Amino acid sequence: MSTEATHTQQQEGARFTRDAGAGRRHTPASILARLDRIDVWSLPFLFIGILGTGFLFTFYDIFDINVSFIQSCVALKPGCTPETALDALKVPVVLNLAGYVVGTLALSPLADRYGRRNMLMVTMALTGLGSLYNALAPDYTQFVIARIITGIGIGADLAIVNTFIGEVAPRRSRAQFTSLVFIMSAIGAVLGIWLGLFLTTPAEPWPHGLPFAQAGPGFETGWRWMYALGAVLALVAIALRFELPESPRWLVGQGRLDEADRVVADMEATAAKHGPLREPDAEVPVEAHEGGRTMPFRELFSNPTYVRRILLLVTVWFVGYVTVYGFAAGFTSILTALGYAPPEAGLIVAVGAVGFIGCATISAIWGDRLNRKMWLPIAAAVTFAGGVIIAAGGDDRTIAFLGAFVIFLGFNLWVPATYARSAENFPSRARTTGFGLVDGIGHLGGGIGVLVIAPLVPKMSTFGALSLVSGFLIVAAVIGQFGIETRNKRFEDVSP
Repeated sequence: MSTEATHTQQQEGARFTRDAGAGRRHTPASILARLDRIDVWSLPFLFIGILGTGFLFTFYDIFDINVSFIQSCVALKPGCTPETALDALKVPVVLNLAGYVVGTLALSPLADRYGRRNMLMVTMALTGLGSLYNALAPDYTQFVIARIITGIGIGADLAIVNTFIGEVAPRRSRAQFTSLVFIMSAIGAVLGIWLGLFLTTPAEPWPHGLPFAQAGPGFETGWRWMYALGAVLALVAIALRFELPESPRWLVGQGRLDEADRVVADMEATAAKHGPLREPDAEVPVEAHEGGRTMPFRELFSNPTYVRRILLLVTVWFVGYVTVYGFAAGFTSILTALGYAPPEAGLIVAVGAVGFIGCATISAIWGDRLNRKMWLPIAAAVTFAGGVIIAAGGDDRTIAFLGAFVIFLGFNLWVPATYARSAENFPSRARTTGFGLVDGIGHLGGGIGVLVIAPLVPKMSTFGALSLVSGFLIVAAVIGQFGIETRNKRFEDVSP
C-alpha cells in the first residue's frame, strides 16, 4: 500500500472520530447505518482472544467431566466403580444443565437491561467459583452443588458472549467470528479431555491408554487439579474482559447515543485502515421502543412472531443437545459401558476430541458461505458416519480413533451457525434473553440424553448405541429447516 493511500485512510479514520466528537450523527438510525456499513472486524483482534479465553474456560469446564468423572466418582461416591460411573454421572450432568437453564433465564435478561460487558464479568466469576468449589468438594453431594453453580454461570455466559459477538461483527461475517471464538471453545474442550486422560487414568501401553498418564495408588486427586486449573482460567478471563467495550447496538437501544457514537467512531477508524468505507445507507430501520426500559420476556412473549421463533429454536436445540451432551459429557462412560476399559475409552475420546478443533476451523472458514440451516444436516450426517466407523472397526483401535474424530467433527459442526442464527432471530432490546431462552431450555435435551438414553447403552450393540445418540441430531436437522433464513441480513430487518 502506498504512503499516500495509508495517509488517506488515516485521515478518513480521524474524520470519523472528529465528527463524533463534534456531536454529529447522534440519531439511532445514523449510528446503526455507520455500524452496518463496516465490512471488516473493526475492534482490536485482541478482543476475539479475550472472548475466546472465556469460551476456552467455559468449554473446558463442560468437557472436563467427560474423562475425569470416573476418578471423581470412585473418590467421592461410596460403591462407585468405573463400570457403574455412567449411572452416577446422571446427577451432576443433569443438575449442571438445570443450573445452566436457571442461570441463562435469570441472568441473560440482566444483560439486556444493564449491559453485555458488565454481565460478562458476573457470569465468568460465577463459573470460576463453581470450578473452585468442585476442586475442593469433600463429598459427592457438594461436588454436585458445585456443578450446579458452574452451570448457572456457563448458561448465561454463552448467551451473552454470542450476543456480543453478533452485535459487533460485520453483518456478512457473523457466523465466521462466532466460529473464531468457537475455536477457543474447541481448544478448551480438548484440553479438558486430554488433561482428564493424563491426570485421572492409570498409565497403559498405547493404544490401550496413555503410557505417561499419572493416576495410580500414589496420585488419586488428578480431578481436583483439573477443576483448580479451571478456576485459574476463569480468573484470567475476568481480568481480560475489563478491556472490552460495551455493545454499540445495546447503547443505542438504551438511548445512550453519545457513548454508542464514540464506540462506532473507534470502530470506523480501525476499519478505515483496511480501505475506504462506503457511505452509510440513507434509510436504515430502527427497532421499536428505542431507549425504553422494556421487560425482555414481555417483549418476546407478547409478540407472536417471536413466540413462534422461540418454539422452533427451543425444539432444535433441545433435540440436538441430546446428541451433543451424549457425546460431550458421556462419551467415555458410554464406551466403558460398551466394554472398553476406562483408560482405553478415555484415550479414544481424547484422540477424537481433536476433531472438535477441525469442526470449529471449518465453521470459521465456511460458516457464512452456506445458509444457517444447512449446517444441521451436514453435522448430522458426519456424526452418524463417525458412529458407523467405530462400530465397523470392531477391536481395531486405529479405526476407533478415526471414528471418534469424525464424531467430534460432526456433533458440534452445526453449533456456531445456530448460535449466530439464534442471536439474529431476536431484537437487540431482548437479544440476550431470547438467545438464553432457546439455548437454555434447549439444554434440557442434554439431560434427556443422560437420563433416558444412557441407561439403554449397555443393552445395545456399539452400532445401535452410537446410532441412537446420533439420531437425535438427524431429527434436529429436519426441524431446523423451518423458520426464516438470517444470513447476511440486518438485525433490524429480521427482528423489528
